[in-house]
Amino acid sequence: LQTRLQAGQGYGNTLNCVLTVYRNESVAGFFKGMSFPLASIAVYSSVVFGVFSNTQRLLSQLRHGDPSHTPALTDVALASMVAGFVSVGIGTPVDLVKIRLQMQTQPYIEANIKLKPTVPVFPVYRGPIHCFRTVLQKEGIAGIYRGVGAMLLRDVPGYCLYFIPYTFFCGWITPDGCISPNPSSIWLAGGVAGAISWGTATPMDVVKSRLQADGVYLNKYKGTLDCILQSYQNEGFKVFFRGITVNAVRGFPMSSAMFLGYELSLKAMKRDQTETNP
Repeated sequence: LQTRLQAGQGYGNTLNCVLTVYRNESVAGFFKGMSFPLASIAVYSSVVFGVFSNTQRLLSQLRHGDPSHTPALTDVALASMVAGFVSVGIGTPVDLVKIRLQMQTQPYIEANIKLKPTVPVFPVYRGPIHCFRTVLQKEGIAGIYRGVGAMLLRDVPGYCLYFIPYTFFCGWITPDGCISPNPSSIWLAGGVAGAISWGTATPMDVVKSRLQADGVYLNKYKGTLDCILQSYQNEGFKVFFRGITVNAVRGFPMSSAMFLGYELSLKAMKRDQTETNP
């Protein structure tokens, strides 16, 4: 839904998008492009959380001589920025394939914005591997990393607004005297952080989606700035908030599960290390 709303044609709002997708493509339409992100999410999340936690430990070691020292807010911010920067290297090709698969059956406009959108008869890509190979052959590495600038502008500040609120809310919700937050605190803090992060990242998410969807049939945008200017000129400022409801709503459960899994995994590993090395 997010991609269709941000880069598609003819969707008035979220409900209209849901009904249109279901009417035209049935339930299967909601799962297009899912296989590639599903196959890579474990690696992606491991890298992001691993880079974040290890950067924090390194900064604590450099500042205080103790990697387990509670990090300062500036350390959390810097670790978040590093994690966001590194995530783009993995996330951009995955998002590109997902978006191309989701958008290849959508109406597109050939030359004039006033012309009636044309619906493609046959899809361009047969699946995620075929999509990746086709883009690589036709557009090279630059094609695979199309939209990387917009994704950097989305993820670097986006991860700051992901990990910082989580750290703040987790500390605020956790009762005094507790060494570590309980699962319910982690779940709630993670969900709130996810909703904040995805909600505020929506403007650059719109630009990224449009850049990556561009190229299935035509190349409308020359780059990030050109995409911003064209989108604003054609549709006004409100275009940059397309899909914000979907982003915020999906951000809560997704981030809750992510942080809960991360924290519980850390606790389990620390417990095993303590039992192994008393």
